[in-house]
Amino acid sequence: MKILMVLTSHDKLGDTGKKTGFWLEELAAPYYAFKDAGVEITLASPKGGQPPLDPKSNEPNFQTDLTRRFEADADAKKQLASTVRLDTVNAKDFDTVFYPGGHGPMWDLAEDKNSAKLLEDMIAAGKPIALVCHAPGALRHVKGQDGKPLVNGKKVTGFTDTEEEAVGLTKVVPFLVEDELKATGGIFSKVADWQPYVVTDGLLITGQNPASSGPAAKALLERLASGAKA
Repeated sequence: MKILMVLTSHDKLGDTGKKTGFWLEELAAPYYAFKDAGVEITLASPKGGQPPLDPKSNEPNFQTDLTRRFEADADAKKQLASTVRLDTVNAKDFDTVFYPGGHGPMWDLAEDKNSAKLLEDMIAAGKPIALVCHAPGALRHVKGQDGKPLVNGKKVTGFTDTEEEAVGLTKVVPFLVEDELKATGGIFSKVADWQPYVVTDGLLITGQNPASSGPAAKALLERLASGAKA
């Protein structure tokens, strides 16, 4: 089985002068869920090469056993340093795709035509897709086979307005994930801030926040094991 993980290449947190990127737990937890299941993992990003890590995600308060495992894993770090360019990726070469979050995807993956095509091609081929935290924002321009927004009429979750408010970035991000998913017709649900929550609707799996990344990866593996047809 082959899984593609798509990371952001964007490292600027709006006009704040601060750095952003992908959130480490949202890479590490799914990475090891997949690796420990014997899955072949390919990492990709819009620009290829080393994607930017949100420095905040590696602060002591946000470290987990799995982030520490990743930081100590020379092979994983080497793979991360050489992600393939997203425009060279073909959906037919993979069984599924997983998008970790962090604030970075709000700026690049949400507007990336290669990303949108990848997700549309996966769904058209009957392959499941999973996105967590801010990464569901990358669905904003993705269409279903009926030409409507992919999330239209589907149950979804993602980083909530109250979670964004809690981190003080409501006025910094280009849009709010919760609001955007609702605006494109998604049936949005959530639990208390920072609690793990995963929603599966057919081929679409979404997770609310960093704590949801490992559970979302497990849900994706279960979806693959049960057969990917909607």
